[in-house]
Amino acid sequence: MNNIEKRRLKLSLIIPVFLLMLMWIVKFYEYSFDISFSDYGIYPGKMSGLRGILLSPFIHKDFSHLYSNSLPFLILGSSLFYFYKNSALKVFVLIWTLSGFWVWIFGRTSYHIGASGIIYGFASFIFFSGVINKSKSLLSVSLLVVFLYGSMVWGVLPIKPEISWESHLLGAATGFILALIYSPDKKTYPEDDEDDFYFPIFIKSDKFCDLG
Repeated sequence: MNNIEKRRLKLSLIIPVFLLMLMWIVKFYEYSFDISFSDYGIYPGKMSGLRGILLSPFIHKDFSHLYSNSLPFLILGSSLFYFYKNSALKVFVLIWTLSGFWVWIFGRTSYHIGASGIIYGFASFIFFSGVINKSKSLLSVSLLVVFLYGSMVWGVLPIKPEISWESHLLGAATGFILALIYSPDKKTYPEDDEDDFYFPIFIKSDKFCDLG
């Protein structure tokens, strides 16, 4: 990996790492003072529930919930910034806000918390972007997304009432719509004819199955 790619990789990690750190700080604060910020989640149809659009991704039920979201958020978030530097920030913000807003409109009357809706949005955007644009590089990322998160498709179904499947479904729908809108610029990701193709986080790693 050359210096340009290394710098690009580092830059792609800044925002996802920063936001992930905030999620963990919030959870440790809740744990330390034996409190819960669940009331700051998205509550559909309630005006005060609108604040959850911005705040709910930082709030998790417990450490297990946060841990299960951490690695996918980091991997997919950094992939978004690595491969789509021209549109990544816009896509990131839109997935965060639009998916939350749709949950506020269509979700069940309960508090919806966690970052999984955003994760579904990232996965959906990266997958469909690669398919739509028929880029070898992006298709490689898409296949990796399917390999790592293929089981995520079940999360959009109302199988478990304690899980906000609405966040998953609407996050995935947001990612798909944005993939149609934001066609990647060929200068924002490795060219298809390059001999060296790098994927953030997984460089020289054989632990692809850690996410289950």
